[in-house]
Amino acid sequence: MKARAGDWVEVLSKDEILRTLDKHGRLEGLPFMPQMFRYCGQRFRIYSTAYKTCDTVSGNYSGRHLHNGYHLNLRCDGRAYGGCQAGCLIFWKAAWLKRVGGPVQYVPSLTHAPNEEAESSPRCTESDVLDATKRPELGANTRYSCQATELLNYTTSLSWWDVRQYLESWRSRNRTLGEIARGFFYLSYYYGTLAFSDRWGRPARWLYNRTQAVTGGVPFPRLKGTIPLGQPTPRRDLGLRPGDLVRVRSYQEILATLDARLSNRGLAFDAELVPFCGKVFRVSTCVERFVDEKTGQLRRMNTPAVILAGVSCKALYSGRRIFCTRGIHLWWREIWLERVAVDECVSLSPDPTHAQRQNMRTPHELGQRRLPLGTRRAGGG
Repeated sequence: MKARAGDWVEVLSKDEILRTLDKHGRLEGLPFMPQMFRYCGQRFRIYSTAYKTCDTVSGNYSGRHLHNGYHLNLRCDGRAYGGCQAGCLIFWKAAWLKRVGGPVQYVPSLTHAPNEEAESSPRCTESDVLDATKRPELGANTRYSCQATELLNYTTSLSWWDVRQYLESWRSRNRTLGEIARGFFYLSYYYGTLAFSDRWGRPARWLYNRTQAVTGGVPFPRLKGTIPLGQPTPRRDLGLRPGDLVRVRSYQEILATLDARLSNRGLAFDAELVPFCGKVFRVSTCVERFVDEKTGQLRRMNTPAVILAGVSCKALYSGRRIFCTRGIHLWWREIWLERVAVDECVSLSPDPTHAQRQNMRTPHELGQRRLPLGTRRAGGG
């Protein structure tokens, strides 16, 4: 099946999907997770193709390639994984979907050839899929196995100079030509002007910020925190709950809470968070526990983080991961936010949940909107 962002597809039935899986509930290494069964028989629009994703397991933070993968803007609820609250965007194989309203006829893809040996082989069951969520480890600590922890097993390395990934971003309607051009402009500026250099990059960063200030764009997203390494970073508890309205504090205010490594109490402030500074959102989740992608263990946070509705990584400033479509939720410290009264919010924005509805659109639809220079997707360094 070949589809692009915005196309309609239908998730196959449970039996059809089970026939594509091995005994461990996987197809070409990609786990089919238990919560995905609930979507069988339902129709969705392709949110994005998953041709390019990113490595968050090994620590290299490089680009990875997934063959015949898609996103449907459906996220993991964490129920099968100890109540993990990360809310990762789910990967779907083309063999689990079929085009609807189009001329393409779907032929089920089997993991074995349809011969007598395959028919007599034990097929995967729903229980097998559930059992595969936990690794067979000795000891008291449970180790989970999900699409996030197993990412290196079903993707391949993708070099930044492989032009096919950028062509695919455009052909699949994940990105517009304008977005791709802006991405390459940022990368060229970041490295070509030495803006990344603490010693030589100050003039380039100053010019970038001046230009963006005039055009209403996003400031240089990789400035340093102001707190020296080794000194404690501040904490502020707002007692936020899902549904609360908050405004993200200004970039300069947030930098004052970060050390030189852009960290506050162990949580990094990534460049992908910068475009959201000064904007109003609703709290979606207060993250207290998550599955560590490197170890598979469920971890609890000493200082809870906050997920904001409709706010996810757009891979705007992500270097080798540029134009990744994984859409990982961005995590925020409460000290980076401030409460907003409803009446104040109405005066600032006609609809504070606008960002959440925007996130339900495909990247192609979002790219068609005309935004001020600097607020569109840019590249990463």
